[in-house]
Amino acid sequence: MRPPSPTPDTTGPVDVGTWLRTRTSGSADWPAEAVLDAKGEHRVSVVLPARNEEATVGEIAGLIRRDLQERLPLVDELLVIDSRSTDATARVAAAAGARVVHQDTVLPELGPMAGKGEALWKALAVTTGDLVVFVDADLRNFGTHFITGLLGPLLADPAVAYVKGCYERPLAEEGQVRPHGGGRVTELVARPLINLHWPALAGFIQPLAGEYAGRRDALERVPFVTGYGVELGLLIDLLHLVGLDGMAQVDLGVRVHSNQPVDALGRMACQIMLTAWSRLEREGRAVAAEPPGERLLQFVHLGDRREIRISDVGVRERPPLVTVPGYRRPSAGWRAR
Repeated sequence: MRPPSPTPDTTGPVDVGTWLRTRTSGSADWPAEAVLDAKGEHRVSVVLPARNEEATVGEIAGLIRRDLQERLPLVDELLVIDSRSTDATARVAAAAGARVVHQDTVLPELGPMAGKGEALWKALAVTTGDLVVFVDADLRNFGTHFITGLLGPLLADPAVAYVKGCYERPLAEEGQVRPHGGGRVTELVARPLINLHWPALAGFIQPLAGEYAGRRDALERVPFVTGYGVELGLLIDLLHLVGLDGMAQVDLGVRVHSNQPVDALGRMACQIMLTAWSRLEREGRAVAAEPPGERLLQFVHLGDRREIRISDVGVRERPPLVTVPGYRRPSAGWRAR
């Protein structure tokens, strides 16, 4: 997939067309050897957030270890942050050569929270790299070009602080594959919200992508929504922190993973909407007579009957790590107890 050709008429006061031309590249533009040559004194940490991903996490971790640690010394630290898995995720990841940390062992004095963003924030707290790459652990077609592609713009331009992956997302349903059918929450929820309220971000092809990289100095200075809103929250908060020119995207090709059922997408959409609302309130652009609700009632079909299911979709967040009392970036020899 290549980015669409931008039109001169862009949304909002920011020239998104120029940004697309200057801040969008492809993974092929960043071959592994060239990325390694540009690495210099940087230390690179790769994080795989994982919850019950025993089927895929081992292959991903193994490829990174073999190609980007043993063959080429690009990745200094490979961390799987285990988000309360009940399967063999931790054992499989460790056998593949990753360091495994259970999220609840990190900063336990702050108490536990739930959700993907919690795992990412805890991982940031225990990694040691000044460049941190996040990759979802459920990918079925992972290639190490995901890592090298995301690192490329950070190493090529010190003005870039955050790099987001983009790709085609096929959707497999009832034995049929729709090449461009994935990303339903992106198209129905996130993209409209972005265009309405943060049009400077409209050029991001996959704003909810789980593959991205950033400079630690930037990531430590923004909050992390603990649930599914983490990716949207990071985009908005980093836009305010580093500006659009401090952000880039890289086309990684095709991303294949297990697609969520519609009811799960509904819960995800709620958390993304609440994340957007919290940012609008923080920016002084929205005032509510009362707080938004945090429960979602859904009708779930079970065979020939319909069941009511109520879920807590409330959004919590962790503060910027630099504001956490006593937090210090771990040294390279640190290990979680």
